[in-house]
Amino acid sequence: MTDNSAQAMTPEAHLADVLTAYDNSPNPRLAEITTSLIRHLHEFVVEVGLTREEWFAGIEALTRTGQMCDEQRQEFILLSDTIGVSMLVEMINHVAAEGSTEPTVFGPFHVEGAPHREMGDSIITDSMDGDHEVTYVGRVLGLDGEPIEGATLDVWETASNGFYDVQDSGQTPMNMRGLFTTGSDGRYEIRGIRPVPYQIPGDGPAGDLLFENGRHNWRPGHMHFVVAARGHKTVITHLFDSASDYLDSDAVFGVRDSLVVDMSGDRCEYDFVLEALPAA
Repeated sequence: MTDNSAQAMTPEAHLADVLTAYDNSPNPRLAEITTSLIRHLHEFVVEVGLTREEWFAGIEALTRTGQMCDEQRQEFILLSDTIGVSMLVEMINHVAAEGSTEPTVFGPFHVEGAPHREMGDSIITDSMDGDHEVTYVGRVLGLDGEPIEGATLDVWETASNGFYDVQDSGQTPMNMRGLFTTGSDGRYEIRGIRPVPYQIPGDGPAGDLLFENGRHNWRPGHMHFVVAARGHKTVITHLFDSASDYLDSDAVFGVRDSLVVDMSGDRCEYDFVLEALPAA
């Protein structure tokens, strides 16, 4: 005769069993991340009462996300961007000292190996109708206000049609990209265009999640910068056009007031300030 008096397994007991299975992980940091992820994921499933159909829909969406990734497109980064996780990672990994330049999202369209250019050079390889050329000028400074020699500025932006070179077969590879190095005065001078608002790809799972929740996929006009110097914290950031649409509704939550600048003329001035790394 079957004994049916035993208590049924509860979600809490099931979670405890799953977590116990990871007790002997040889990698403490991996174990911390894995068990925290499991705990929060189980709690999420219970909190929303996830149905089997919704679980399958989520699996299918993640499968499609992976299938859409290639050398030119990283759909997982887009998904991370649009739910605010990418910005959160920057916020906790680059706690800006007072007076230093704030970080923002890296984005999925950076390309390694941008051409080294001389100060004052243009990053425009392919001119287009609608180009409003702007010269970006300023200095790379330490928190003490002293110029930083040998700082690199890796920059990229869309063309006037709203597409990066890797999205547009009509553009020359490395159009609108460049790597610049400061001299002893810490100054930089980069000729580009006034950035235009553009749509992040909306034809995949990241776009589906946006549209089905009543959001748009537009970003305000911006120029990307990665500013690095020996002995200082690297900052991944943008400069945003103060007259651009979507500053208050950026699809990837990247706008910071300190990064919004006037680009209405033929010059855009901004000083990047880097925090020194702790002494070894």
